[in-house]
Amino acid sequence: MVVIYNNSLQKATFFLTGFQGLEELHGWISIPFCSIYLTVILGNLTILHVIRTDATLHEPMYYFLAMLALTDLGLCLSTLPTVLGIFWFDAREIGIPACFTQLFFIHTLSLVESSVLLSMSFDRYVAICNPLRYSTILTPRRIVKMGLSSLLRSALLILPLPFLLKRFHYCRSHVLAHAYCLHLEIMKLACSSIIVNHIYGLFVVACTVGVDSLLIFLSYTLILRAVLGKASRQERLRALNTCISHICAVLLFYIPMIGLSLVHRFGEHLPRIVHLLMSYVYLLVPPLMNPVVYSIKTKQIRQRIIKKFQFVKSPKCLQ
Repeated sequence: MVVIYNNSLQKATFFLTGFQGLEELHGWISIPFCSIYLTVILGNLTILHVIRTDATLHEPMYYFLAMLALTDLGLCLSTLPTVLGIFWFDAREIGIPACFTQLFFIHTLSLVESSVLLSMSFDRYVAICNPLRYSTILTPRRIVKMGLSSLLRSALLILPLPFLLKRFHYCRSHVLAHAYCLHLEIMKLACSSIIVNHIYGLFVVACTVGVDSLLIFLSYTLILRAVLGKASRQERLRALNTCISHICAVLLFYIPMIGLSLVHRFGEHLPRIVHLLMSYVYLLVPPLMNPVVYSIKTKQIRQRIIKKFQFVKSPKCLQ
């Protein structure tokens, strides 16, 4: 493929890639992807609608769940145009400004999700270890501050990445390995040294995902100690049951992330489709499964969703 590169960065383009060798099947491959995207959008919008319209769910735990749903929705929408564009229209070309914008949103929202999961673990820690002060510690104003600080921290840390990439000349192939733009992949196409990008990327991961995961582990260590100190077995089970949904969300986020990191670092000999599938699992499985987990494992959410559907069906039955 011949790529014409203009000295003006704004006129340069990258080329995205679907499933190489399976281009004739892209129409069929798009069906499961469309189903996943539709499920993600409807599932997270349902969670947001239920929390917004039901006054009994206006509590810290559900506010954090709403933040998680918003983050998952944004992460889904940030990849949807290019992924479905390739499968439906073979629209592989993307301008560098658009590519850097997509990169910014994907990485920012990934870090926001890690921060929200940390906030949710703090919520469970306060609810179990200090229940008498729960409402005074997690006030609506403090929850808003926690949400804004998560967004601000993530955006400020990711903001330098497009500018670090912008200074490079891309004299190598402009063909990316995925259907969306990622920092690690783009910087490998640069002609000059990328050591600064490597160091800064590691710094961002360490001070966000690294710190968040350690604090989540610490919070659950303290929660487990407090739960084991409870008198009756029924109280211990009730306390742990309130954490199951969040633990599932944490595992859904960190396991694909660790798996993708291991594949990138040690899986060079693996077929390329393994790398592709792991990247899609990392970006799509958490937004897909989080609403399902919370709908099944959280009694209040499940009851409100069932009630909403019953309310929708009942007028039709009367007609």
